[in-house]
Amino acid sequence: MAHGHGPGRCCCCGEEAAERGSAWGLYLRIDRQRLQCLNERREGSGATVFRPWEERDCGSWFVESDDDEELLFNIPFTGSVKLKGVMVMGEDDGTHPAEMRLFRNIPHMSFDDTAKEPEQTFSLSRDPLGQLEYPTKIARFSNVYHLSMHFPKNFGAETTKIFYIGLKGEWTEAHRHEVTICNYEASANPADHKLEQITPQTHFIS
Repeated sequence: MAHGHGPGRCCCCGEEAAERGSAWGLYLRIDRQRLQCLNERREGSGATVFRPWEERDCGSWFVESDDDEELLFNIPFTGSVKLKGVMVMGEDDGTHPAEMRLFRNIPHMSFDDTAKEPEQTFSLSRDPLGQLEYPTKIARFSNVYHLSMHFPKNFGAETTKIFYIGLKGEWTEAHRHEVTICNYEASANPADHKLEQITPQTHFIS
């Protein structure tokens, strides 16, 4: 895949490019300390595909699957997200993912968990230029604090490669509730419940 801005490579310029780049800014709202990519060949490489839209064609940053063609991303956000669109960029060959399944608010998903019904499934087309946007069903992704992206297959290669994943939408800061500290008695403390008068006939000490 040829990387860099050549003829026909840059689909928009100037202010238009800046505006489009800001629309794909949800990568800034990912909690990268807890971001996971399962079945990545090189540890930590999955996190590199979430970056500025303007840097989507940097060929040195990509993730490749290891044992087979499957990849699974667990993406926690730092607040609540309304996800509106997704972009997936890969090679113009068999390593490009052919299907994407999205799950919401299921932290720490494993490949076993992908047997569940996803919120939305997409058939992907090869997109070596980072131009195709896949709109989500916003009603299903209006309050997302954790997104899982499952890529179960590609276009025929033994492994899958992804160079860039763009996330488009709105972010809302998580609400912080004031913490009220209450002291509850596990058992009554006799010192706190003194009786003014004690009838000897009914007061027993064992």
